Amino acid sequence: MWLVTLLLLYSLQEVHSEDVGSTRLYFVNASLQRLTYSSSVGVSLPCPAGGTPTAILRWYLATGDDIYDVPHIRHVHANGTLQLYPFSPSAFNSYIHDNDYFCTAENQAGKIRSPNIRVKAVFREPYTVRVADQRSMRGNVAVFKCLIPTAVQEYVSVVSWERDTVSIIPANRFFLTSFGALYISDVQKEDALSTYRCITKHKYSGETRQSNGARLSVMDPTESSPSILDSFLAGEVRAGLSVELPCIAAGYPSPTVRWLKDGRPLPSDAHWTRRLTGLTISDLRQEDSGSYACEVTNSFGSKEVSGALYVIDPLRVTLSPKSLKTGISSTLFFTCAVEGSPEYTVAWYRNTDPIIPDQHISIQGPHNDTLQITAAQKSHSGAYQCFASRKGHTAQDFSIILLEDGTPRIVSSFSERVVAPGEPFSLMCGAKGAPPPSITWTLDDEPVVQDSAYKTSQYTLSDGLTVSHVNVSSPAIRDGGVYRCAARNSAGSAEYQARINVRGSPRIREMRDITAVAGRNTFITCRVIGYPYYSIKWFKDGMLLPDNHRQVVYENGTLRLSDVQKGMDEGTYLCSVLIQPQTSIDQTVHVTVKVPPLIQPFDIPSTSVGKLMYIACVVSSGDMPIRITWHKDGQLIVPGSASGVGIETKEFMSSLQISKVTLKHNGNYTCIASNAAATVSWERQLIVTVPPRFVVQPNNQDGIYGKAGVLNCSVEGYPPPKVMWKHAKGIGNPQQYHPVPLTGRIQIMGNGSLLIRHVLEDDRGYYLCQASNGVGSDISKSMVLTVKIPAMITSHPNTTMAIKGQVKELNCTARGEQPIIIRWERGDTVIDAERNPRYSITINKKGDEVISTLKLKPAERGDSVFFSCHAINSYGEGRGLIQLTVQEPPDPPELEVREVKDRSMNLRWIQRFDGNSIITSYDIEYKNKSDTWDHKYTTRNISPTNNQANIVELHPACVYSIRMYSFNKIGRSQPSKELTISTEEAQPDGPPMDVILQPMTSQSIRVTWRAPRKELQNGVIRGYQIGYRENGPGSNGQYSIVEMKATGDSEVYTLDNLKKFAQYGVVVQAFNRAGTGPSSTEINATTLEDVPSQPPQNVRAISVTSDEAVITWAEPPRLTLHGVLKGYRVVFWSLFPDGEWGEMQNITTTREQVELRGLEKFTNYSVQVLAYTQAGDGVRSNVLYIQTREDLPGPPAGIKAVPSSPSSVVVSWLPPHKPNGVIRKYTIYCSSPGSGQPAPSEYETNPEMLFYRITHLTRGKQYLIWAAAVTTAGRGNISEKVTVEPAGKAPAKILSFGGTVTTPWMKEICLPCSSVGEPTPTFKWTKDSEYTAIPVTVDGQRQILSNGTLVLRSVKAEDSGYYTCTATNTLGFDTIIVNLLVQVPPDQPRLTVSTTSTSSITLAWIPGDNGGSSIRGFVLQYSVDNTEEWRDVFITSTERSFRLDNLRCGTWYKVKLAAKNSVGSGRISEIIEAKTHGREPAFNKEQPLLTHINSTHAGLNLQGWTSGGCPITALLLDFRPKGTWAWQSLKANATAQLFLSELREATWYELKMKACNSAGCGNQSSQFATTDYDGSTIPPINSAQEDRDDVKKLFSIGSPVILVTLGVALLFIIRKKRKEKRLKRLRECFLFCVLSSKNNRSMDTPVKGPPQGPRLHIDIPRVQLLIEDKEGIKQIGEDKAVAPVTDSEFSQSVNPQSFCTGVSLHHPALIQNTGPLIDMSDIRPGTNPVSRKSVKSAHSSRNRYSSQWTLSRPGQSQSTASARTLTSDWRTMGSHGITATESDSYSASLSQDTDKGRNSMVSTESASSTYEELARAYEHAKLEEHLQHAKFTITECFISDSSSDQMTTGTNDPADSMTSLSTPSETGLCRFTASPPKPQDYDRGRPTNVAVPIPHRANKSEFCNLPLYMKTDPFFRKQAELHDPCPAVPPREASIRSLAQRAYHTQGRHMTLDPSKQQALTLGHSGLASLGVSSGTATLPQRTLTMPSSNPAATASTSSTSSNPTGSSTKMGGSRDSLLENSSSALGRLQKQGVGAYSKSYTLV
Repeated sequence: MWLVTLLLLYSLQEVHSEDVGSTRLYFVNASLQRLTYSSSVGVSLPCPAGGTPTAILRWYLATGDDIYDVPHIRHVHANGTLQLYPFSPSAFNSYIHDNDYFCTAENQAGKIRSPNIRVKAVFREPYTVRVADQRSMRGNVAVFKCLIPTAVQEYVSVVSWERDTVSIIPANRFFLTSFGALYISDVQKEDALSTYRCITKHKYSGETRQSNGARLSVMDPTESSPSILDSFLAGEVRAGLSVELPCIAAGYPSPTVRWLKDGRPLPSDAHWTRRLTGLTISDLRQEDSGSYACEVTNSFGSKEVSGALYVIDPLRVTLSPKSLKTGISSTLFFTCAVEGSPEYTVAWYRNTDPIIPDQHISIQGPHNDTLQITAAQKSHSGAYQCFASRKGHTAQDFSIILLEDGTPRIVSSFSERVVAPGEPFSLMCGAKGAPPPSITWTLDDEPVVQDSAYKTSQYTLSDGLTVSHVNVSSPAIRDGGVYRCAARNSAGSAEYQARINVRGSPRIREMRDITAVAGRNTFITCRVIGYPYYSIKWFKDGMLLPDNHRQVVYENGTLRLSDVQKGMDEGTYLCSVLIQPQTSIDQTVHVTVKVPPLIQPFDIPSTSVGKLMYIACVVSSGDMPIRITWHKDGQLIVPGSASGVGIETKEFMSSLQISKVTLKHNGNYTCIASNAAATVSWERQLIVTVPPRFVVQPNNQDGIYGKAGVLNCSVEGYPPPKVMWKHAKGIGNPQQYHPVPLTGRIQIMGNGSLLIRHVLEDDRGYYLCQASNGVGSDISKSMVLTVKIPAMITSHPNTTMAIKGQVKELNCTARGEQPIIIRWERGDTVIDAERNPRYSITINKKGDEVISTLKLKPAERGDSVFFSCHAINSYGEGRGLIQLTVQEPPDPPELEVREVKDRSMNLRWIQRFDGNSIITSYDIEYKNKSDTWDHKYTTRNISPTNNQANIVELHPACVYSIRMYSFNKIGRSQPSKELTISTEEAQPDGPPMDVILQPMTSQSIRVTWRAPRKELQNGVIRGYQIGYRENGPGSNGQYSIVEMKATGDSEVYTLDNLKKFAQYGVVVQAFNRAGTGPSSTEINATTLEDVPSQPPQNVRAISVTSDEAVITWAEPPRLTLHGVLKGYRVVFWSLFPDGEWGEMQNITTTREQVELRGLEKFTNYSVQVLAYTQAGDGVRSNVLYIQTREDLPGPPAGIKAVPSSPSSVVVSWLPPHKPNGVIRKYTIYCSSPGSGQPAPSEYETNPEMLFYRITHLTRGKQYLIWAAAVTTAGRGNISEKVTVEPAGKAPAKILSFGGTVTTPWMKEICLPCSSVGEPTPTFKWTKDSEYTAIPVTVDGQRQILSNGTLVLRSVKAEDSGYYTCTATNTLGFDTIIVNLLVQVPPDQPRLTVSTTSTSSITLAWIPGDNGGSSIRGFVLQYSVDNTEEWRDVFITSTERSFRLDNLRCGTWYKVKLAAKNSVGSGRISEIIEAKTHGREPAFNKEQPLLTHINSTHAGLNLQGWTSGGCPITALLLDFRPKGTWAWQSLKANATAQLFLSELREATWYELKMKACNSAGCGNQSSQFATTDYDGSTIPPINSAQEDRDDVKKLFSIGSPVILVTLGVALLFIIRKKRKEKRLKRLRECFLFCVLSSKNNRSMDTPVKGPPQGPRLHIDIPRVQLLIEDKEGIKQIGEDKAVAPVTDSEFSQSVNPQSFCTGVSLHHPALIQNTGPLIDMSDIRPGTNPVSRKSVKSAHSSRNRYSSQWTLSRPGQSQSTASARTLTSDWRTMGSHGITATESDSYSASLSQDTDKGRNSMVSTESASSTYEELARAYEHAKLEEHLQHAKFTITECFISDSSSDQMTTGTNDPADSMTSLSTPSETGLCRFTASPPKPQDYDRGRPTNVAVPIPHRANKSEFCNLPLYMKTDPFFRKQAELHDPCPAVPPREASIRSLAQRAYHTQGRHMTLDPSKQQALTLGHSGLASLGVSSGTATLPQRTLTMPSSNPAATASTSSTSSNPTGSSTKMGGSRDSLLENSSSALGRLQKQGVGAYSKSYTLV
């Protein structure tokens, strides 16, 4: 049971409606609501509704009138299609051709109607469109609108615009709006040269119209407030569409536009787009509705335009329920849900009739969107439609309702059953009805209440079946009894019952009394419960029932009483239940019978108006009291005078009385009687009759043909009379009347009148109106209808043709009521034939027709218009429209050239006027310019569908004349305007000749060839393309192409960057402006051999013995050999334990294995293998390390034995020079000669012990002692034998050994000095100087331990030298000498450039001093010149050259190099600059810039650009119309031809081109003019007004710039004057401070405070003196800057006029061991590193290389107080400044106070020794001598001690080297002089391949960049008449190439000396040197000025003179006056001598 319930719940759902069935109605196209069509075409309109089964389709007018057929006008087909035929304008009927229609579909389901469809016919009528002229300011916007007549505006739209007959394509400055306007932005003067036309098209007829040509007046801008040119108004737009709100304004300055919505700025949204044309809103939404405002503003005012936008959502209607089948008396609800815009109206229809609310139907809701039907009747079935309408748009939905007798019926039920107590049961009852019934349950007539005992449920299935369940889960006896289910709905009810017995003791429930209605059936149930029982019996008055036929007792004990009778059935009934055979139980129930009223039937007879009426209603039976009432037509009758009715009622009777019957008393009268039992009624109709009579009688009428007519006839009577119309044709006496056929055209109206909706001629005649209603006799009346025919055109030609110049006749036939007047019109003008002799009009009558003829004499082109004939009479007017087309030969086409090629040209033409006849063909004629047209060539019969043609087989570079004809059926046009055209060059037809290949290098091949034959060149050969490809395995076979310009008949080109030792095939092609010709035959050549690029593979090393190893390898890959393998080279060197490398050795072999013999034993070796070809050595393999095996050690390197006591000696020794392995122990041997001992005594020590004490010896006895080392291989050779004798008193002896000790700098080194002796010795350490030994002082760096060991911490190069340790006691002394060698980083290499190419730079260098340790390798760094991004390259130590590959073409690079040894990285070389080959692109002036120009295009010759050797990477173009501001930019490919498109006709353009490659950019500019549309050229622009405009523009732009420039220049001059005054005071102060300095400050005065006061910069090579301005870095001279240095050594408290400053002497920076390679030493003559890059370090942050120097005045002892201490910092960036020349001379030396020097350092590390400095200075001078071809002289070196004695003097002998000189142990200085050669020597030896640094690339005078150490104010003070030709920034290359011809003065200005007046001058580094009086040299104390001469005597004089430092003639006073005096006198002598050029003096400190 429960399972059944669950299955039903799962499968069923609650449904309130069901499908109507297979009968249905539908709409095909309900959205069709408007139809417009052309009157000349007609239209067919299918009915948008339908149905299944097939529905009946009908058409109606919106008024509800049926559609009738009108012959040849309107017809409804059987399939429901409404057809409207074409008609003439005179046949127009608004009732038919401009009305609302709807269609209905009807079948058994109901009837539906479509929405109203507006059908409108449009006539073919003439109209014109025009465009008005406009005015606009230049730069503003112009607006053209196409003005369309209002009558046709709805159907005519703008399809395009033309500018000078050329269609305008929206782009650039031209915009076409969605509403047909033309906007021109940024109006220019040339816009006024064109005419503008709009083209329109009729939407329905397809006709196009062209407007007149409008012009634009362009004015110059004048200041004005904005004015609105185009705006928008309020409107409605459907959602989802796009709308454009125009807002265009003019004004100057150009106004800005701001949009607002609802008063607020328009937010940013993707579907709001602001354009020039206005605001475009796409994808409209409801929220876009609102008020929009457009504000236009400029500085002179503002304007605003606003409008409301309403976004309308289309209406959508949903009616629910869609379909419903229900029963009569149901309540129905219909909901009409409307979506879309608000403000709509709702209308309801049933079966196409409007629904009128009544007592059953009500329309509710705020929009009448709910329909309710209560107590629905059968008549309410049908189709219900809901229509929602808003402003002409309608949407609808419908629902089909079927009402039927829906009385419920039980279709499924339950049966009786017996259940045990507690056994659950379920009862089910199913019923159907309409509407679906509701089911209730009772148990023994008591309602079943749902509780814990009873569970009920109910649901309705989809088929309308209502199912109800009662579930009893645990029944008891009380749950037994009769269960009844009752199904009820509004239509009735049905019941079913059955007994359910629950086992248990039976009993009877208490029964209630029953009231029965007489005449009806009554059931009495015996409410027995329990089971089993035997029987149930009924008794009445003691009698067992039933006792008659009306009584029935059912088996379940129910008693039925049929047709209950009050007397017989009323009483008490007894129910008796037999529960045992002899036992029964009973219960009684009383039945009361009620009798209902019974009305005696009656009838109401018919009567007439005015009579009396009495109606009686009598109740013949029924229980009293009885109430009787009367109703009329369902309404209660209220008696009284108003109703004219009286009512009299008694106990059981009521009468209705009418004293005077009228028509209003017609109706249904009902008598209703009711009592307690029931209510009954009786209804009858009262009919009041009236005979018919005329209200309006028919009269004779006139009807107008085609119009509607009504024949009036109105009657009344009751019953309503029936009216019949009859018709008798003819106007005479009527012969016979016939009934009028009622069709859709003719109908009888409700009042009886006859409606003729469309009067025809056949409708004329007699009509009879006859009426009857059966009361009295019929009535009738006749009338005559006369049909009047309006004037109409019955015949005319729609279109006709005429030939220009011929006579043309136009005929027009009319008919209608006479008289008829016919008028002719041409367009809108009436033709007056009397005044215009070209026209004549004739009239002819033929029957009832009138024929009018219009004659044109003759026809002209202007007659191609619409002519119309108008027929007019008293009843109407007809019009006939005739389109006349006058045909003639066409106008000649407008011909233009689109493209010209070498052998062809492309022509395009526009055919303006075709003569009103289709063009049939075109002919093109062309000839040579010099020929006549008799020798023409013709291309005939070109298709008229073409507007362009190609003329082929022309000759290149020829001039042609071209013209053209067009043809139509009438004839040939005149020839077009002649065009003159030149063909272009053609590609060469022949290849280059005599191609020869010659390999040059391993990666280059030189190609030579000759030009193609002259007759095959087809133009000027512009260049050649060389194609090359590798012809080897693995190559792709594709040619690589390079290009070069032609230079002549013979050409040569070198192919670079090829593969090494590879075969290449080469072809050459010539090209001219037209393109590339055929290639030559491929020729092959092989590049030269090169070194292998990869090392041998699989290199292995095996140690065989202690002095032999085997190296094996495999051949390198074949592709990397780059040549024929000649053999292999094995390079190897030893690595010693102290880190040093041994000598590098190599072995050459052709095998792949080599044995290395004679190696050092137990030694590490580095091995590399390389392959070599004929070109040289290849790449080495990675370093392979191998160690030879151990062997017997060598003898100890030294041995000592000294007595330590009377019985012992101490032995010390040195390790073997060649340990040949790991020393495991030492063996010491001791023997006593003559002692007789056979073997010596042996003593062993561990290898760390190098001394041993032998005890137990005999005093005074001699012993022989020796030693030997032991390795794993065994004992080695013994040392030498020493003799020793123990003694009690021993002299001092040193056990330690002397010799050479090598150590890296900055390390701690211990020099042992162990000694023995009795008494104990004392120690003393000294360091050898040149002549004396200086005791070693103990300080923070030096320490002597108690055991005599000397500890040196942080050793420096100056710590190198010979150290002597002396041990002394009273018995003697002993000494050892230790030679300490301190290794330092290597010196900087000398770097040069050997060769360059487009992508590589080859460098060569000479290494500097290795610093005492072998060089391990080099680090090469390079970067692009204007960047600081350095790239590192690591190079092996054996290389002396390197090639940088893959560099950018035509680019300057900076390169520097540093060497590395075991100590670290050395100083960086000088930064050199080199440039790869190549230059920026340039345009070949021989090439034309433009290849082709027409009216809208220009072709550019991009091949005219030459690459400069570097590929062009970018090509930028800017062009604009001349006189405009905005440039248009374009990027192009340099190898292609480019066309500038969309240019303006007849306009001058400015063009700028820029081509760029890696070397730079080249520019080319030009001007060109486009041609006119006909190909003609325009004159140059040379307008005075434009010139004035340009001047105004230039003035407006240039004035502020000039003012600003003048202001800046003025400020600069003022600042410069101030600086010059400040510098003058600075120099005076400095000279005063220096010359008047007293010895008032000691060298050890501490430095205090920050730097103060100005500083002066004195520049010498590699050494700089800085005296800086307190303002920090500032610009002095041209390109010289001064960096601040922290030093206050010379600061003094003096007045501002005479303050002094400190001086710092700076060396260039050396690279740190681990730091980056940052060049801090680019202090070269003529260069200024600070100006090229930022200062990388300041003096406040000194680091590694720093030392202290002393500045002393010459001629005084260093012990005097005038010396000044200078702190040098090698890492500090210096720069050039002004030179102190008016000062005393100074010399600089290392400070002797080394402790104070160390204290002043910021690092514990110091500079290298004086020895190394001298060597480096020497090398630097040699380098400059090499670069400048200068003579080199070492002049002198000094020791700056108290005697100031000269130390040494040397020359520049190549064998001489400063490294071989005796290195002074004290501080000192040396000078070197480099003298340039004579001019002729210089020219003869000028270097050709030297990379010269050129920071600014300035091509200025080479004589301006005198090095800073040549700055001499006295020299130039005497040369005041010389002028300064030099630039502010001298070129760097001048510093090297023209040293001999440069000069400099105090303010940093440069001068060029006359070569004939070259003066000799040599200066020291610290000031002006005294000029000597001897022929070659002038000397000063500690200073030598060398004047080299051309004879050897000069050199001898130099030596002899410089050797006398104390000579009186060379001494110079300390005063300023004497200095200047000597300078002046010496200068004069030098000018007279004319000795060789200048000498450059180096002073090294």
